[in-house]
Amino acid sequence: MKIAKGISLLGLLAMTSALIYGFTVGNFAEEGKQLLSMPWGIVSLVDLYVGFVLFSGWIVYREKSVVRSVVWVVLMMVLGFWTASLFTFLALQASDGDWQRFWLGQRWTES
Repeated sequence: MKIAKGISLLGLLAMTSALIYGFTVGNFAEEGKQLLSMPWGIVSLVDLYVGFVLFSGWIVYREKSVVRSVVWVVLMMVLGFWTASLFTFLALQASDGDWQRFWLGQRWTES
């Protein structure tokens, strides 16, 4: 579990750095237009958002609260795998070393 926490923290740090770099140096509208003009840019975005949707499915499954689920999913769609890294780290912390509790979240108490 320590390795998983380390990986999720590294992901969080990497994504934080990348997002700060992108928002401070890049031009989202101009570069997004260019990305969408290329076939592999479109493929990359579809691939990315399929991953977002799949990960969001796990979030919705773990959370009993509809409001919390919606907030996490919106953050996922906006901030991407920064959100996934944070969610994973928090889920690992809350699981107290129990992998079943990590995967099932609030549903763990039902099983």
